[in-house]
Amino acid sequence: MYVRDLIHIFLAFLRVGLLGYGGGPSSIPLVHREVVEKYRWMDDDEFSDVLALGNTLPGPITTKMAGYIGYRVKGITGCVVGVLAMALPTVFLMIGLLGLLLSYKDSPRVHGMTAAVRPVVGVMLGVLAYGFFKKAWKDSGMFSTISIAAVSLLLIGLGVHPAVVMGVILIVAVIKGLFERDSGQKGERT
Repeated sequence: MYVRDLIHIFLAFLRVGLLGYGGGPSSIPLVHREVVEKYRWMDDDEFSDVLALGNTLPGPITTKMAGYIGYRVKGITGCVVGVLAMALPTVFLMIGLLGLLLSYKDSPRVHGMTAAVRPVVGVMLGVLAYGFFKKAWKDSGMFSTISIAAVSLLLIGLGVHPAVVMGVILIVAVIKGLFERDSGQKGERT
């Protein structure tokens, strides 16, 4: 059971590491598929929380997620296995493919390959974004969801780093939660 779980962690993040063309954001739907849909190590809410927290921290998002999810499933060993499975394919593929691509960088075939993958990555991100937006709408309501989305779009459009936007929104949410808790406690006392 223990070894089988470690093998599942390794295979889940190895697939993400091998198939996650385009970097962290395009790999997130792949992580979601493995973690939530296939192995059911967490639900959508927990995944959203891990994704939000991972986005506020420096470094590659999928590697942080692999480490945390591996740790959650099988402790320190799971963390190490998840990070290695996520990172090793990238290291080996980068060395091999970059050498190959640089040799043929002016080839129309190479340009065609990279151009053909971009729309697929865009669709994957769109589907994931729609799912998060729909869940936020259900959990937080229309006004809150549209307000946060509009402010985020404006700030990111003005060049504010997304991690700063998320950090500010998280701080505002914590402060709002503290005020709501305090006002709820005052109501209970009277």
